Amino acid sequence: MHSALAEAGPVIAPLPWSFQRSRTPAGAPALGDRLARLAHQSLLREVLLTPKPGLVDRRNSGSHRDMDLSTFRASASAIAPWFARFFTLGLADCELPAGLFLPRIRPDGLACERAMLRATGGVNTHKGSVFAFGLLCAAAGRLAGRGAAVTTGPLCAEVAAVCAGVVDELRRSAEATTAGEHLFRRHGLTGARGEAASGFATVRAHALPVFERLRTAGAGANIALHGALLELLAFNPDTNVVARGGLEGLAFLQGEAMRLRRAGGVGAPGFLRRMAALDDAVIRRNLSPGGSADLLAVTWFLSNLTGVDGRTA
Repeated sequence: MHSALAEAGPVIAPLPWSFQRSRTPAGAPALGDRLARLAHQSLLREVLLTPKPGLVDRRNSGSHRDMDLSTFRASASAIAPWFARFFTLGLADCELPAGLFLPRIRPDGLACERAMLRATGGVNTHKGSVFAFGLLCAAAGRLAGRGAAVTTGPLCAEVAAVCAGVVDELRRSAEATTAGEHLFRRHGLTGARGEAASGFATVRAHALPVFERLRTAGAGANIALHGALLELLAFNPDTNVVARGGLEGLAFLQGEAMRLRRAGGVGAPGFLRRMAALDDAVIRRNLSPGGSADLLAVTWFLSNLTGVDGRTA
């Protein structure tokens, strides 16, 4: 896996489970299975949303020549069994200090990535999602093992605590050997590591509130996801975009997303047509907001956590 985050969270309430430190809490394995299915569903909801500027969807393969919808389906199926494994690892090490936990799951993160690459013939479809959902499922296991609620606030805070040192790893690196390290040195962008270290702050501050507001107002799931995606395109400093088009490419995409927001967003007449036109423009510039795609899947995951652990809130 990549590396991980630090932020204080709300008071953690006990779960309605029989709990003793010497044994697995009753109901925990079933919770792990439910979260794994939700993570897999989140990946599918993301890739099937159409249109998405520069990204693989039902309309086209975006700015990618080496992958399509079938590649993403195969990738999601290959990594799905690992999500329950990450939960189990978190459950087993629930009392280990957060700062010591990440190295315990990195080998499994790398193995999950290898499963993805085998399924796709070497194409990187879900590396960012392996990182994000590996952390989320492992953090959920740690919470469950301590008898804590697996809800958005505590879960994101736990991910942040586990990943507290990952941005420092970028600073301490003697030389840039990965794309993320190069972008950090050149532009100060922290990418997926910074998002995890913040407890997915961009999702919680922008995408998730818009998604939930639209759903509460009666919008369908796809419209709400498009609203969340537009927020991510406008506010996420996506390192995938910068890697392909520099800061100029990021400014273009964020500017166009802001223009669509000011025009009324998903509620504006012809919104999907405008998104398709933006897709064409982004493809011409060879941009791909893959980081925002990962965060869109995280948005779906967090939005569906209510009640997953047996609680009503």
